[in-house]
Amino acid sequence: VPPNVHLLLMLYNSVCIQVGCKCEAHLEPAHNHGNALEDVEKNIFTLRETLSGDGEVEPNQDHVLQIALEICKEGVLSLFVQNLPSLGWEGRKDLAHCWCILLRQKVDESHCCVQYIENHVDLLDFLVVCYKNLEVALNCGNMLRECIKYPSLAKYILESNSFELFFQYVELPNFDIASDALNTFKDLLTRHEDAVSEFLISHYEQFFELYKRLLTSDNYVTRRQSVKFLSEFLLEAPNAQIMKRYILEVRYLNIMMGLLKPP
Repeated sequence: VPPNVHLLLMLYNSVCIQVGCKCEAHLEPAHNHGNALEDVEKNIFTLRETLSGDGEVEPNQDHVLQIALEICKEGVLSLFVQNLPSLGWEGRKDLAHCWCILLRQKVDESHCCVQYIENHVDLLDFLVVCYKNLEVALNCGNMLRECIKYPSLAKYILESNSFELFFQYVELPNFDIASDALNTFKDLLTRHEDAVSEFLISHYEQFFELYKRLLTSDNYVTRRQSVKFLSEFLLEAPNAQIMKRYILEVRYLNIMMGLLKPP
């Protein structure tokens, strides 16, 4: 077994033991459940070094691509996400780093890990819901923003039921998590202009009713950021018709006039 594939199989087995799933073992596990978490984190750290180098030795791109293909083939990407909340701080950070590198790997003209996620969109829903978990919220935000770089994944999140959760997340009491959620929210609504325009046209009433809650929030920071961001994405060229429709509606004009009043 090539060393890079051997590493992947070790990781696969250690994660399976940690989550207690009945997956087919490719290697004999050397440790019991008590050591499984430690094994997972060690193997993820080794995977990170293999994918990105150790500061002295550059990664072997052929090995990186081979690992990405095997990870998709064996379903390890799903195990990564499902096991994220059980990892320690360093393990979560290393895993998020690996995730970002893996998504960028291309076979011919397609991204193999992105294709895997397209066929397992529940992973995206899981990452969005994880904003409710203080321990993993920032890691999941980083992983989500990497996903949003790809139009098909961004489109799924926009049109999913999970998208509405962002209107809650940007008002979370934890400032760091709320700010991170706002950054993800902004990426969703600005990175792929044409897709966003189509979304806003087809979900106009639903979206702007939810957005109204942010504009009328009791939180001054939320109101200020919401107004600023609204102007940013409505002024995008593909959203010209949406902007005209929005500013001609009396209900929204009244909100804007109210925001101009001194506190």
